[in-house]
Amino acid sequence: MKIIDKTSQQDANGNIGIIARVRGTLKYGLSWSAELEAQKTVISQLERLLEKGFVLIRNFTLPNSEIVIPIALLGAGGVWVIYVTHVKGNFEAKGDQWNIVNNDGKALPAGINYIDRVAKLATVFQKFLKIQKVEMPSPVEPVLIAADPGAQIDSVRPMVRVVRSDAIKQFAGTLLQARPVWRTDFIHELADRIIDPTPVEELRTLSPAPAQSASRSSALSQPAEQGFNANDLGFAFEEGEAQPAAQDAAPVNVPRPQGARPAPAKKRFLGLSDTQIILLAGMLIVWLCILFGLAIIISVSL
Repeated sequence: MKIIDKTSQQDANGNIGIIARVRGTLKYGLSWSAELEAQKTVISQLERLLEKGFVLIRNFTLPNSEIVIPIALLGAGGVWVIYVTHVKGNFEAKGDQWNIVNNDGKALPAGINYIDRVAKLATVFQKFLKIQKVEMPSPVEPVLIAADPGAQIDSVRPMVRVVRSDAIKQFAGTLLQARPVWRTDFIHELADRIIDPTPVEELRTLSPAPAQSASRSSALSQPAEQGFNANDLGFAFEEGEAQPAAQDAAPVNVPRPQGARPAPAKKRFLGLSDTQIILLAGMLIVWLCILFGLAIIISVSL
């Protein structure tokens, strides 16, 4: 399996330094580092289980936006958008709901609805592929994977595929057995188009099958001509959540013909939101307290 890692804040060797980790936490939320580690755990398992012919794109930011697709997996059987969560506990995945099951066995809505989140990510990624004139024989499938063995999930017809940590091998098996819809060389061409998008006016339709009817091709090309606004999808997250895209993002177009300019962003102090400034101030206070404590220890020992 080929892995294309587009994770921000990391160096050429895939490492994230202290300063970069702070920047990433400020931008993406407190759970960012934990989710990156959870991704690594799942990706290492998929890498062992999946054969050649699969391409995994990690943490790809859609052009002209701040929407991050955590994992896009391309294979002969189609395209999957995977969200890996690090949470543990007792949960219920029911329809479009992601609930926490308390000690009394009662299911209550969780603070973050991961089912809704990965479903929206799959929808926005499908829109992006249509803009790039990629003819999809089947819809992008959203998948939620719980990386921690401590996550116990009761699935009741969830709207997305939910995979526990002990079922990753079984999940990989279904991918290997999926009916092929395109050739391996097409998968790599598709990956190149995703990570290096071409201006819409220069695109040719990317189709894995013989040319389809003119009406079909025209219908698939229309979104590219009309442009795309992520806000039309209701792609928003609850206030205060750790997001795959930065908080307080301005409306985005993904991608539009050259010359289109995004709406001007609201001016902020050093480019930070109020929440990020408060978090940074808190970290600074903790750091100063540590320095002060060390100074006292040194002075007493002298």
